[in-house]
Amino acid sequence: MDSLKLKDFLQPRPIPKGIDILCKLQHFAIITYAVTPSRFDGLFPERFKLDTLIINGEEKALISVVSFIDVDFTSAVFPFPKFTMGQTNYRIYIIDRETNERCVWFLGTTLDSWTLAVPRFCWNLPWYSGKVKFDCEFNDSQKIYSKYKMTTEATWAPAEVELSQTKDTPIELPGFPDTETGLVYLTHPLAGFYYCRDGKLGTYRVWHKQLGVSSANLVSASFGLLSRLGLVTQDEQQAAHSVLVEPMNEFTIYLPPKVVK
Repeated sequence: MDSLKLKDFLQPRPIPKGIDILCKLQHFAIITYAVTPSRFDGLFPERFKLDTLIINGEEKALISVVSFIDVDFTSAVFPFPKFTMGQTNYRIYIIDRETNERCVWFLGTTLDSWTLAVPRFCWNLPWYSGKVKFDCEFNDSQKIYSKYKMTTEATWAPAEVELSQTKDTPIELPGFPDTETGLVYLTHPLAGFYYCRDGKLGTYRVWHKQLGVSSANLVSASFGLLSRLGLVTQDEQQAAHSVLVEPMNEFTIYLPPKVVK
């Protein structure tokens, strides 16, 4: 894999319009696993290919569980009520053969909010209900989490994860030529694709500044969706490729999502 520079992927924020959304993401965590590429066979169309890397001489594909609390979720354009809700995304790192853009394939999302009805039923997104609870304590003086626990009670994707953090732990991202390349790969895909609930191919885009993530340690994890689909076994879930956290960041989400012709 060639080295990547964040400056080559950072871009001006497209001006929001219509129903575009602005939201802050609190207790943002990216928990990534490296697995045999064949486990993802048949999960997405031929238009896409896995964005693989070599770890200890073996080809691996990466899948991330991304958890956070949507804070001040609101219109990016108009005065609008603000919502707070827990959310977890499940995503595989891919390359769009048509554009050569690095992006992600979304298996789906759990959301703890009645507003789930809009993405699920109006846009047919693969979003599912879950009761999400975060139990986190962030030490402002040390700039680390003294406690980080997340649980999701759900039928589609039950989850439990506990993280720990120590000060000044360097970010280590196996398989990448350097840390910056890994951060581009893991934190800066701006396009996502997925199968709509009616089987059509859908896509949407986001925008954010460079994320200020730091390294964390995985204490324990149980992601029912990954186990059920045979993507990452329960035993394998205890040894992550990497864990990146950030107390708060801000995303712009461009809506509505689109169906790809």
